[in-house]
Amino acid sequence: MLKTLAQNWWAVVLRGVCAVLFGLLAFGWPGITLAVLILFYGAYALVEGVLAVAWALVGRREGAFPWGVLLAVLAGVVVGIWTFMYPGLTALALVYLIAAWAAVRGIFEIIAAFHLRKEIDNEWLLALSGLLSLGLGVLLFVAPGAGALAVLWWIGAFAVVFGILEIILGFRLKGLKDRVAHRFA
Repeated sequence: MLKTLAQNWWAVVLRGVCAVLFGLLAFGWPGITLAVLILFYGAYALVEGVLAVAWALVGRREGAFPWGVLLAVLAGVVVGIWTFMYPGLTALALVYLIAAWAAVRGIFEIIAAFHLRKEIDNEWLLALSGLLSLGLGVLLFVAPGAGALAVLWWIGAFAVVFGILEIILGFRLKGLKDRVAHRFA
């Protein structure tokens, strides 16, 4: 894991830069950012569902028909259409989805930092970004009614801080790149 992280330090930095840019956009244009997030989510669910339905119908082989797959992807199509018809309700559902994502991500980042503590210095950066993710998730679950725009600002602040931590971590990993390459060679 350490070797992969060190070799791909630039991806960690790029992830951090994207997070910072997203956070700044969320602060600068919160209404547009929220609308775009909702529409992108709806478009993704719809396109993914249509493509999966096509796969289930066209790409099947001899044997049992994949009814489970077909029903699951049809749900994606319904969610995509629902998103375009009811964007306000989708925004609240999206808040809960983001809350779950942030909480789960935070837990796994904390676990990863714990496992890497003997491998790298400054693993606390990963743990801190995990703690921020977990905190954001809990905050979103506790106060979803604060409004989707307020939640978007929370997400923007999280993205900026998280992005900065990722950029720092990425450059620390860059410093380990040669040392790790010799260690695992």
